[in-house]
Amino acid sequence: MSEADPAHEPFMRRAIELARKAWGETHPNPMVGALIVEGGRVVAEGWHRAAGRPHAEVEALRALGRAPSAEATLYVTLEPCSTCGRTGACTDAILESGIRRVVVGASDPNPAHAGRGLEILREGGLDLCAGVLAEECADLNLIFNHWITRGEPLFAFKIATTLDGKFAAASGHSRWVTGEAARADVMRWRRYFPAIAVSGRTVLADNPALTSRADRAPWCPRRFVLDRELKTLERPTELQVYTDPFRERTTVVHAAEAPADRLAALADSGLASWVLPAGPGGIDLAAFRRRCAEEAICGVYFEPGPRLAGALIEGGQADYAFVYQAPKFLADSDARGIGRPRASRLMSEAFALSELRREAFGPDQLTRGYLK
Repeated sequence: MSEADPAHEPFMRRAIELARKAWGETHPNPMVGALIVEGGRVVAEGWHRAAGRPHAEVEALRALGRAPSAEATLYVTLEPCSTCGRTGACTDAILESGIRRVVVGASDPNPAHAGRGLEILREGGLDLCAGVLAEECADLNLIFNHWITRGEPLFAFKIATTLDGKFAAASGHSRWVTGEAARADVMRWRRYFPAIAVSGRTVLADNPALTSRADRAPWCPRRFVLDRELKTLERPTELQVYTDPFRERTTVVHAAEAPADRLAALADSGLASWVLPAGPGGIDLAAFRRRCAEEAICGVYFEPGPRLAGALIEGGQADYAFVYQAPKFLADSDARGIGRPRASRLMSEAFALSELRREAFGPDQLTRGYLK
């Protein structure tokens, strides 16, 4: 297997750009980009557009439209698949194409397949270089990587706070903690996830649309309102998630013990609903995760208030965190932050993030990573 060469990186970065063209469109499959280089020039490109559609390597080979030259190199962001699904094994397509050199970004996260695609290509006599921009390539597929290894959805949450960790002023006013650029990035991540979840408290306080406006037209993920007692059903006609053109994408999640009059209002509304056990923060989040898995919902983006955020973290139900922080202090002990009084004594009790990635959006800072 060839040693990594810095000259590979610009081509792999372009392959990553190609993969992102299918941002949020490939679930439960990964996003993958591929390109073919001849004589130091890109001659064909492809990306996986959606589950059931040709994989990126096949798209690039088709775009080439001819036999590759003797010096052609295929770049691909993810180890080529070696099993025959709906679209056939990419290793077979590569071997049949005549390509003699392949540069790979991330390895297949599936422990049942990891390394097998590379092994097949190596046994076929190809010159391989693996691990080029591997972390960046793996970062494309946070949801897929979790789903394929654990068989359960990735639960991620987003919060925006001041430097002293406050979500809002003591009055509840929160528009806006962060600036426009950071909020635009939130829209981008909403577009990435197949589902979004908020508490009934957030719906009543903010009346959010929970759509992504990252593209020209609003796009709506599956929307979940975690409302144990169905308080939002006291005034459903005032709330966007219950009345907008995407209302059929909304599911109300409540406990069986919700008041009878609100249960009747839910039935009259025609909204979809799930009945789950009550738990800390409102709904049993472990039960919600199991139900999402049963429905093949591979990732959920929570936009929680302080109470739900605390329940996700303390209950061990948060897999990934997006923390946007504005360079400002509220300096108000009455303003809400995450957590409840628990008499912590040691810093080792803190919930730490790992595999950190940071990005600036104007004056605001995003820190994201996995929760241990």
